[in-house]
Amino acid sequence: MKTWVCDSGQKLEIFIPFLCKYRPLTGRCCQTCTPRSWDGFYHAQLSSLGFRSAAQVTEEDTRYRGWLVRRLCCFLAVWDWKVPADTPRDLPERVCHSHRVRDVAARQARGSGGNSEPRQGWKEKALEILAGIQAPLSLPMLRLCSWVLLRLLSRLFLSVQLHRGQLEMVLRAATTVRSPAARSRHAAAAHLPLSTQSSSPPPSPQPDVPLVFLSTHKSQLDGLLLSFLFFSHGLGVPRVTVGSLNCSPRLRALLRCLGGVFLPVGMEQAASGQDGGLPAAVLASYVEEVLRSRQPLLIFLEEPCAPRYLSPAAQEWLAPVLRAVRDGAVPDVLLVPVGIAYDLAPDSLQGSGAHGAQPLSLSACLWAACRALRRRLGCARVDFAQPFSLQEFVTKTRSRHSSVGKPPEELLLPTILGTHSSQLHSERAEPEGPAPGTAPGSEAEAKLMATRLGLHALSDSAACSAVTAVGITSALLLHKHRQGVLLSRLMSDFAWLLEETLVRQHDMGFSGQLRALVWHSLALLRAHLTLYHLAPPGDVLVVPEVSVEARWELGRHSAALLPVFASEAVGACAIRALLLEMLPFLGVAPCPASITLSQDELLHKTLLLLQLLPPSLLGLQPCQPLDHQSQDILDKLILCGLLEAEESENDRWQCDPAPRRFSNRQPWVEVDFTDSDSESDSEDVCNRCFKLREPEGSPGLLLFLCRLLSPVLQTYARAAAFLEQPSWPQPEAACAGALQQFLAEEDGLERPTQSLALSTLRTFKEMGVLEEAPSPDAEPLLHLTEPFRSSEGRGKLRAFIQQFVQQ
Repeated sequence: MKTWVCDSGQKLEIFIPFLCKYRPLTGRCCQTCTPRSWDGFYHAQLSSLGFRSAAQVTEEDTRYRGWLVRRLCCFLAVWDWKVPADTPRDLPERVCHSHRVRDVAARQARGSGGNSEPRQGWKEKALEILAGIQAPLSLPMLRLCSWVLLRLLSRLFLSVQLHRGQLEMVLRAATTVRSPAARSRHAAAAHLPLSTQSSSPPPSPQPDVPLVFLSTHKSQLDGLLLSFLFFSHGLGVPRVTVGSLNCSPRLRALLRCLGGVFLPVGMEQAASGQDGGLPAAVLASYVEEVLRSRQPLLIFLEEPCAPRYLSPAAQEWLAPVLRAVRDGAVPDVLLVPVGIAYDLAPDSLQGSGAHGAQPLSLSACLWAACRALRRRLGCARVDFAQPFSLQEFVTKTRSRHSSVGKPPEELLLPTILGTHSSQLHSERAEPEGPAPGTAPGSEAEAKLMATRLGLHALSDSAACSAVTAVGITSALLLHKHRQGVLLSRLMSDFAWLLEETLVRQHDMGFSGQLRALVWHSLALLRAHLTLYHLAPPGDVLVVPEVSVEARWELGRHSAALLPVFASEAVGACAIRALLLEMLPFLGVAPCPASITLSQDELLHKTLLLLQLLPPSLLGLQPCQPLDHQSQDILDKLILCGLLEAEESENDRWQCDPAPRRFSNRQPWVEVDFTDSDSESDSEDVCNRCFKLREPEGSPGLLLFLCRLLSPVLQTYARAAAFLEQPSWPQPEAACAGALQQFLAEEDGLERPTQSLALSTLRTFKEMGVLEEAPSPDAEPLLHLTEPFRSSEGRGKLRAFIQQFVQQ
């Protein structure tokens, strides 16, 4: 933060949201899974290229100049936008003649017992399924809707920020051309002839690696927004996947003409339907043709109502992309994680049509847009992470996961039930792994790889997402100043939290004067705050409302900071669990600086918490081993000042350069200079101790970090209380709905967090608290395992989770 003096003599406090000269370099790909992609397409001066607002179009964005152009620049700019690639005209014939569709049709014909009707009707069924998935682009409708959306975005948001360096990086990836050696290897693998015998000069190389964008999903407007950004910046019109949104036939037809693609209805009924695998075969063939035609494909990894939870629809879309690369339909695919951040998300449509029985109509969308125009929603920000190779990711992941870790049932259950005293393993089990004898190219292995890819891309998208001013202010009011705070103190804490976020390599979605930014966020949160103007000191008292709705709204905005401080928050909750064991009546007391913690005990508690919570909820990379993550958490606690290493007397004597009284005995005689890796040396390292201290300039940091993770842990604790319900066994879908209703009744919320409810059920299944049992129906039943059928076992589970929770 700097102080500038303007011509009128007024001092303006200006904060610059970057360290030194450049902004933090965010969005780098994973060095563990994609080391060769680390240096690819990343602009050398990415931070210095600046931003532009995609919702502001001037005459410089057109080919014309003049006063009339300045008034018609939006229309002229939209009319000049080009579509680099489109769906081939013979797409239906290609899909029907693909080997996947023909194999499924032949299998169904053999199963029909010689009946001629299924043999003649499979092509009509395939064309009907394809028509339900997509439709040809309508360029006049696309340009008209883009012009309307441009006007709408300029009214809804103050700006729609887009980084020029990230855009340049994606444009370079879109023009990727492989080397001739790579083309030869792919042609030999796919048994395709090479046209290299011609004596004429080869034509100009064309890009042959398609792009697939993997994005977070904050609002139902995201699909139109990203499609508009791609279309306006020369990336083409993407094929945007539509998840669980229940649309009316007219709205569905309009979205298909604009590039929307839908999952076939038969895939949801594949288990009990009559078409078998025909919808899946048509979908896989369609995705292959989209990738071959170099059209960008946009896949949303989550649902707006379930953030940080990989949706089933995303897994269904990722599986055909993996099969296309595995079968050689395309040589490779470049994956680009995308992060979206809003000050206030336009969530008017999340209550209707998202999961309800009543479909969302076109008139409802128009009415929601008119209601949204009544107020400004602040700023929006779209970030692109570094593209990485899907082929490299699959190869590295298979080689790294050749040995599967132990399941949480063998790791956490003995600790919860108190039946083991051995060392805790630090290996994470794979989610829904295939059987040991599963073939490498089987559907189970492909499903597992799609889950791994989706979870990894979800953490990458969350890591590259910018932090908004509303998120910082909400986190301070909810987790640090629940009883109210003066505006001057809030500004000071805003600057502190801003610097802490930048140090952790996360970018900001705002810039400007500090006071203006705080007032901007308070104005957007005005419905859940009360402001008191204090006349004598000339300050303002900001008090959050005590209502459950206000707490839920502030918690929804402050959840964007959890991936930033996830490691420190896990370590802080582990420290709290150790303090509760030492001081049972600690409560909310300040940090006792005289307490010493053991390193092995702290690492043990950290490992327990990391094995309990899925990495997608925390924003951590799922590819990292737990022992590496726990050690990284310990290092970050030391760096942020919460822990200070305690040295023994021998260590002080050997390292202290202060002058000492002369003695006949030399101090270095006791030092062992031999290169020994004995067990005693490793035990000395593990037995290090740390003092708990209050960081300078960060009062209440431990309590703030614990409260930042407390909503997730409280949901897990309440889910453990839900196990007391006597309605067991029950189907998983009914169990998830009952759990959400239980959380809503206890919290008084009308919209409980669906992602947390689904994550708790998945964690309980992996831990061995719940297990599936076959049923006469298609869906298996969930019931409690033997240790948790008694109230004593359920009480131990709840006490285990409750030790990490900070009220």
